Amino acid sequence: MAERSAARPPHACRVRIEPVGARNRRASEPATAQVPGRVVLANGAFRTVRPVIGESWRRCRAAEVDTRLEGAPVVFDARTVADLRAVHPLGPHLDTLRAVLDPAEHLFVVTDASGHALWRDGPSDALREADRVGLLEGACWAEGSVGTNGIGTTLATGRPQFVYSTEHLALVLHRWSGAGAPVTDPDTGEIVGCVDVAATVRRLPSAAASLVTAAARLAEARLELDVARRDERLRERYARHAGKAGILLTATGRVLAGGPADWRGRRLDAPMPLPGDLLTLPDGSRALAEPLGEVFLLRPQSAGASGGFAGVQRAAPPSLTLSLLGAARPSARLDARRLPLSLRHAEILALLAMHPGGLSGDRLTAYLYGDEGSPVTVRAEIHRLRDRLGGMVRAKPYRIGCRVEADFLVVRRLLDEGDVATAARLFHGELLPSSDSPAIRAERDELTGRIRRQLLDRDDAEALWRFAQSDPGRGDLEVHERLVQILPPDDPRRITAAARCYPP
Repeated sequence: MAERSAARPPHACRVRIEPVGARNRRASEPATAQVPGRVVLANGAFRTVRPVIGESWRRCRAAEVDTRLEGAPVVFDARTVADLRAVHPLGPHLDTLRAVLDPAEHLFVVTDASGHALWRDGPSDALREADRVGLLEGACWAEGSVGTNGIGTTLATGRPQFVYSTEHLALVLHRWSGAGAPVTDPDTGEIVGCVDVAATVRRLPSAAASLVTAAARLAEARLELDVARRDERLRERYARHAGKAGILLTATGRVLAGGPADWRGRRLDAPMPLPGDLLTLPDGSRALAEPLGEVFLLRPQSAGASGGFAGVQRAAPPSLTLSLLGAARPSARLDARRLPLSLRHAEILALLAMHPGGLSGDRLTAYLYGDEGSPVTVRAEIHRLRDRLGGMVRAKPYRIGCRVEADFLVVRRLLDEGDVATAARLFHGELLPSSDSPAIRAERDELTGRIRRQLLDRDDAEALWRFAQSDPGRGDLEVHERLVQILPPDDPRRITAAARCYPP
C-alpha cells in the first residue's frame, strides 16, 4: 500500500505539476517528469510520488489521457461481455476468487488482459458509487483509457499495484483507491487478466494489496490444474501417433510426451513451431515438427549432438503456412517471416494448396474467375506472387514448390478423421469470406456445411459453442436452439444462446 507520510519515500521521483497553459517548457528548465498540463494539485507546484506512479503518469501523458474525464468508457455491450465471459479462462474459477476477496466488504472486479471489466460484485452502495465512474462490466480500465489506476497500472507493469486516492491521474477517481494483481496463464506465460478490489479511500483495507495477490496466485494454481487436465487429454488422444521415438509438443512449445522423463512439461526455448521447423532439443539433438491436430509431433532427425540450448533452425526446403479461415486480412508464413496477402494472392495460394499436383493456367483461371477470366491476368498475378515468395511458386503447371500447410486443410482432415471437437477449435471462420472465386466459394460452403452438420449431430456443447462464436455460427438459429437443448440450465452460455434465439 502507498505510504501516506509527508516524507519522501526512498528512490521517489519528483514530478513537476504545471498549470494549464504551461505545457511548453523553456529549454533552460530542469528535466522533470511532466504530467498533462491540466493536472493541478492542492499541495503546490511540486509533489513527490512513488516511482511506479511517476512512470504511469508519463505513459498516460504520452497517451494524452484527459484528467477531467468523467469515468471509464464502456466499450462492450452486455451481449459481448457475455460472450467474452464464456470463453475467458478465469470464468470457471470466479467463485474461488469471490470466496477469497469477499465482495460483501468491498468492490471486486475481474478484467481481461486488456483491462475490460468482465465481472464485478460488491455491496449495493459501492456498486452505485462505481456506476458513477464507469467501474462496471464492459468498461475499459486500461491506463490509456482512464489513466493511472489499480487495474490499468497492474496490467501495464505486469506486477501487483496499489493506487491510492490522488495517485490516480483522473480527478474523478481521487475519492477511490484500488489494488490489483495480474493473473498469468501457466501454459503461455502471458497475462490473461487482472483481479482488483476497489473502494472509496476510507473503506479499502490496508491488506488489500496482499489479498488480491493471494487471490491471483490461487487463480493461477487453478489454471495450472486446467492445463494439466488438458495435457492429459491431449496425451490420451495423440500419444499413439508418437510411437517409440516421437515427441509430442503443445502449440505453445511444451513437451507433452516422449523423450526422457524429465523433459515432460519443459518448454523449448523456441517460438511456436511451424510445419517443417527443425527444433533443437535440450540434449542437442534435432527433431522435425509436423502438425498433428492440436499438437506437434517431433520426429528426431539425428542423435548424439552435444550441448546447446533448445532453439529452432529452419529445415530445407522452407515451409509455407497459410492462415485463411475467417481472415479479413489473410496471411502466410514463409518459415518465420509473416507475409500479409492480398485477397487475390490468398485465393491463388488456397487453390494451389488444394491441388498439390499443380494446375494449368486455364484451369487456375477458371477456378479464380469462372468463364470470364483471362490466363493473361493470372500470369500477371503469379508474377507478382513470385516476387513475394521467390521460387516457392512454380510454373508448368502452377504449383507450390515447398512444404505447405493451410488452416482450412487441417480442419478438413480432422473432419475426415471424425475429430469434430478439434476441428471446431481450429475453425476460426469461413474460408476467405470476401472471396467471389467460384472454386473458393464451393470449398467454403462445403467446409462450413460439414462442420456445422457434424456438430449439430453431436452432444458436444463446448465444440458447438465455439462454432457459435464464429461468423457463420453467430447468426445460425438452429445452432443456438441446439445449444439451448444441450447446455445445463445453470450455464450462463445457455442464457446467451436463448437470447439469440428469441431476441427482445
